[in-house]
Amino acid sequence: MLAVWGLGGLLRAQPPQSKPAADTPSPQELDEATRIVLDVTRVNVLFTVTDKRGRFVTNLTADDFEVLERKKPQKILEFSSQSDLPLRLGILIDASNSVRGRFKFIQEAAIEFLNSAMRPEVDKAVVVTFDTDVQAETELTSDLEELTDAIRAVRPGGGTALYDAIFFTCRDTLMRDKPRHKFRRALVILSDGEDNQSMYSRDQALEMAHRADAVLYTISTNVTRMQTPGDKVLKYFAGETGGLALFPFKVEDLMQSFTNIANELRHQYSILYRPEPLQTDGQYHPIKIRVKHQKNLVVRARKGYYAPLL
Repeated sequence: MLAVWGLGGLLRAQPPQSKPAADTPSPQELDEATRIVLDVTRVNVLFTVTDKRGRFVTNLTADDFEVLERKKPQKILEFSSQSDLPLRLGILIDASNSVRGRFKFIQEAAIEFLNSAMRPEVDKAVVVTFDTDVQAETELTSDLEELTDAIRAVRPGGGTALYDAIFFTCRDTLMRDKPRHKFRRALVILSDGEDNQSMYSRDQALEMAHRADAVLYTISTNVTRMQTPGDKVLKYFAGETGGLALFPFKVEDLMQSFTNIANELRHQYSILYRPEPLQTDGQYHPIKIRVKHQKNLVVRARKGYYAPLL
């Protein structure tokens, strides 16, 4: 069963009928289902460590890391390398008119990525397209044939509801698998970043990604080598969630972008900790992870989380 999220179709969960003015969703906008799955008495953070040349560092232990919340050190409860954890992946494909020129190659590159990144019966993905509306072309599934057919069936046309696509995919798909710390959640977004249709704002979309513990990997479909406002949006999403923003200026570079993301997903760490002091204020809490005694290593992780409101 397909789900259409937007003003033009049947909604799985009714969003507001006009674009909210504030950057933070009201309690009415974050429905009961969203609040139920929030359990941030423990915070799970996926992250990547590289050297200055961008090479993955995979031989570190819990004792090598320090977690800071508002500059206060936190006790690490669980630590692991993430190469074996099941993946829950959202493939978000911009199907607006602005990507029509390279759309066929985008489809084939996305299919190749799924075939290389997903492990049968272990990992699952959902294909979501967005133009004027947002549509889940599949359920969350491990069936590569179904995912492939869904991607090849997409046809471009219409506006761009990027923020809504992130919001709904995180809320209505990625947040539903539990326990949350037993999965790696990521969105791979192919878009020019130029949103002109969403009901939700950029920061509301980012908040929902944080609530879903999702890392965002963005691949720009812009053909110019000059950075556009849309490119800045894509960099913002990736930077705030600990992901990567990639800019393949030639269609031939798209495949390498997917390869980079697949490699990243196989070289991650996970830390689970209980915030001290624990606050249930519904607010954003900045965090920082760093490697002790090795300043030449770079940690890429999300910059914070939203506490539950109890």
